[in-house]
Amino acid sequence: MSLLQLSPKVTLLPVIHGSGDFAIEVRRVMLSRSFDALAVPLPHSFKQQVEAAIEKLPEISVVLSRETPTWKPATEWSPDQPEDEPESRAGKFCSYVPIEPCQPVIAALRIALQERKPRFYLDQETADFKSYASVYPDPYAVKQLHTEPFAAALLPILPDLPEGQPRERVQTMVARLRRLEENFDSILFICSLLEWPYIREVYREQTDVEHEDDYVEEPERYRLSPKSGYFMLGEMPYVTGLYEQRRVELDDDENLSVDGVKEMLITARDRYRDRWKKHARKITPKHLKTYLQYVRNLSLVERRLTPDLYTLIVAAQQMFGDQFALQLLETATEYQYSPPEQAGQAEMGELAIRLPDENTYFVKSRLPGPHREWRPCELKPEPDDKKKQQWEKEMRWNPYSQCSWPPEDVLIERFRARVVDAALSLLNEDLALTEKFTSSLKDGLDLRETIRHWHTGDLYVKTYPPNRGSLDSVVMLFDSPADPRDYPWRTTWHAEHNEESTLCFYASSFEKDLIGPGIGRARYGGAWFLYPPVPINDIWRDPRFDFTETLEERLLAAACYYSNEKHVVLLSSGAPGAAYRRLAKHYGKKWLHLPLSKFSQSMVEALRTVHVLNGKHIRSYAADFIRKA
Repeated sequence: MSLLQLSPKVTLLPVIHGSGDFAIEVRRVMLSRSFDALAVPLPHSFKQQVEAAIEKLPEISVVLSRETPTWKPATEWSPDQPEDEPESRAGKFCSYVPIEPCQPVIAALRIALQERKPRFYLDQETADFKSYASVYPDPYAVKQLHTEPFAAALLPILPDLPEGQPRERVQTMVARLRRLEENFDSILFICSLLEWPYIREVYREQTDVEHEDDYVEEPERYRLSPKSGYFMLGEMPYVTGLYEQRRVELDDDENLSVDGVKEMLITARDRYRDRWKKHARKITPKHLKTYLQYVRNLSLVERRLTPDLYTLIVAAQQMFGDQFALQLLETATEYQYSPPEQAGQAEMGELAIRLPDENTYFVKSRLPGPHREWRPCELKPEPDDKKKQQWEKEMRWNPYSQCSWPPEDVLIERFRARVVDAALSLLNEDLALTEKFTSSLKDGLDLRETIRHWHTGDLYVKTYPPNRGSLDSVVMLFDSPADPRDYPWRTTWHAEHNEESTLCFYASSFEKDLIGPGIGRARYGGAWFLYPPVPINDIWRDPRFDFTETLEERLLAAACYYSNEKHVVLLSSGAPGAAYRRLAKHYGKKWLHLPLSKFSQSMVEALRTVHVLNGKHIRSYAADFIRKA
């Protein structure tokens, strides 16, 4: 006889409540075998409301029973006990059944309802329900092992069932299960993974003890607000919605615990792009592959086969910044079948539920899933439009006190230094001399010339001349050709110390994108760095450059005019055309071009964002508002 076969008539199916993988396993078992009746571990008083709520799926809801107030005997009174303590506890607790697609018990009842099979609720009626949960292995393993090997492997590590009400409830369910055997030849009994060893033990002892039911109030059914999904659903709300969507479309849902996470990532990425547009980081398939590998490693460290929401958010924050992590969090907690926020909905939190009548109750689940561990994760949300309008009214921008945010200055100066180093290397390559090998390899073997003269048997080596001078002007054209309407802010910033460059740039308007009081955000279209810094006139008002027609030409003309070197570095997506070459020739300069593709695009996109502060005193609290997109 099978380990889960209690008798020729009764089959036991232990599950982890709130698991989509076990809901799929329940469906597999029920559709692969024929059963005359279904038994579930819920009290009979819940039957009418639970089955009515199942008919309303995919709309999620709860069926709850308010617990009868418990009064302490007078013999337990003590002087230190407040007199109103019993009244403060009266009527403040309730037990509930979550009605959602990924609950294995609900999935079993849903199939039984569709196939018109008898359904029996065997649990004991309890006025003060004692809920208990435990830590389980990842339910994803049941896809390969199926239920019997999975349950057998956990036998040595399953905790003992608590004494008292939990054991009395099991004894009552077994006694009622024996009575069902008299009328049905094939019964499927869904139970918790924690209870099945004790159910099997009590059944084999054949000592039927049915405890008396308590008086309970009639259960009530409530629809839940959209915000309650994360606290009530066993799986992430978005993935739960995918299970229901696949069911409607008759599509494959066997591996949604993994594939659903990938689909959720793609959805979050698309929404992130739509929301942040040009400020969004580029998230390519290669980036997502690296992200998923990182998520896998974090999950294995925590001894999981599939990631939880905390792991997904932490990995997203570390790889793509706060804003993508917030978008992923918003997507993950969205259940696509939730009705809009309206009156008459209950709102559930971690430990309590607020009913439409404004009464709040502490809740205990009748189908408790794995123990949840709540961990902090600090994310900086984007301010709403109301706050932005308030900052815009309260703060008057002083054009003579505007300054940058030092951490961004450090990053972009390091990037300028990298561009200069790359340009110098390129310049040295152009000036390299090749000669026949005699007694020294000089600066290295010239493979190209050696292969060309292979028939002679001679070797050729490279000789780099010593560096002459340096490069003081670097022009970066991030968006070319640039539309002047996109970049109305044009200014010249002078260095605050000797480690900064004189900076001239054109960018988007920071006044239209406030992220904090006195803190605006803009996006570079193009920038020119002059290092070592020297004081110069504002190039955007200098009449000497009025002959130029575009933003790029004015920036390039100023770079050539103020440069003391023969070469000017130009970082852009395309090589300089004839107009740019004529401009450089006019000032007796030459362009040293570097393609933007030579550098990491995600790094370049991050450097294009500049934050503007309305005075140096704003720097004291700017870090509380500035976030990476």
